[in-house]
Amino acid sequence: MKLFKKTYWLINPILIVVFMLLLDKVLDIKEIVINTVIAVTLAHILSPKVKIVEKQNGEEEQIKWLFFKRVINKEM
Repeated sequence: MKLFKKTYWLINPILIVVFMLLLDKVLDIKEIVINTVIAVTLAHILSPKVKIVEKQNGEEEQIKWLFFKRVINKEM
């Protein structure tokens, strides 16, 4: 979990690259604009969302991801 708290921001660019490769090789989409739009949209949907929440002891970042059932708190 500590590794995820430090590197959650890397998931979105990695997903974009993976989806672009999949769309290019598997579905054989050669149009770069369509390929990029689909890859960025899918990566945005599947990437973790970060929210800043004000609590009694200060501000915290909450990281919520589609694949995790619970919210991950990260102090700022």
